[in-house]
Amino acid sequence: MTSTRETQTAHRLAPPRAPGRCLAGVAMTSPSIDLDWAGRRVRIEHEWVGRDRRDAPLIVFLHEGLGSLAMWRDFPARLCAAVGARGLVYSRPGYGRSTPRAANEAWAPDFMHRQAYEVLPALLAALGVDAVAEKPWLFGHSDGGSIALLYAARFNQALSGAIVLAPHIMVDAGSLASIARARQAYLETDLRARLARYHDDPDSAFWGWNDIWLHPSFRAWSIESEIEAIGCPLLAVQGVDDEYGTLEQIRGIARRAPQTQLLELERCGHSPHRDQPEVLIAATSRFVRESTSGVMA
Repeated sequence: MTSTRETQTAHRLAPPRAPGRCLAGVAMTSPSIDLDWAGRRVRIEHEWVGRDRRDAPLIVFLHEGLGSLAMWRDFPARLCAAVGARGLVYSRPGYGRSTPRAANEAWAPDFMHRQAYEVLPALLAALGVDAVAEKPWLFGHSDGGSIALLYAARFNQALSGAIVLAPHIMVDAGSLASIARARQAYLETDLRARLARYHDDPDSAFWGWNDIWLHPSFRAWSIESEIEAIGCPLLAVQGVDDEYGTLEQIRGIARRAPQTQLLELERCGHSPHRDQPEVLIAATSRFVRESTSGVMA
């Protein structure tokens, strides 16, 4: 029998979608670009926000472990308008309208490293973004936040800074318990149907993420040593009520990268951009402005 807790998990992981509406609130189909990656040709769906702001800074949005371009809804457009920035939003391979995982493909413990070191640089290059010259900002949520941190550690000269929401720098027991509940919800509730609103192949998205996180080989996963190399400005954000990670995740970032600003949000779970969007937009706007001017709060 499906429990209330499992139903609530399904609703949090795949919120209702406004049918046929894109990031800017206008019905359209997102464009795609092909990349050669992992021994095959993969399609990456993407969308530009405020592209006509040619001289504005660029923010690249990196979605969560079950996210996609569409699941951001209108948040990138709202944030970019407030910051005065352009935005690039995309779905990683296996998600959204991008190429799904191959039937026999299982992600390895380094799957986030590969996204940071291989896919993101290749996508930027394919779209004509000279990262060293433009120095984009990264805005990552959950797994996307970890990917942003890994990119920042490896490519210090190729970005202006990063904003990470509920990132993971190590595996904690609370995360695993919540991910195990997500598996139960996928099998016993309408979570699969909900995810199908955002992904061409919801099984590709869900099992790619869930299987590796719950695999015994992933228990020792950590990027704590890697992030010590980050030299750019960082804003690390987490909800006090986050069911997928403790505050030690972002506090651990600050210990290893002392320039990090922390924002711990009350009445907020795993998705600050959904639970506290106005507070997050204001904090991000202030952070980008102060970092750009060299004045840190």
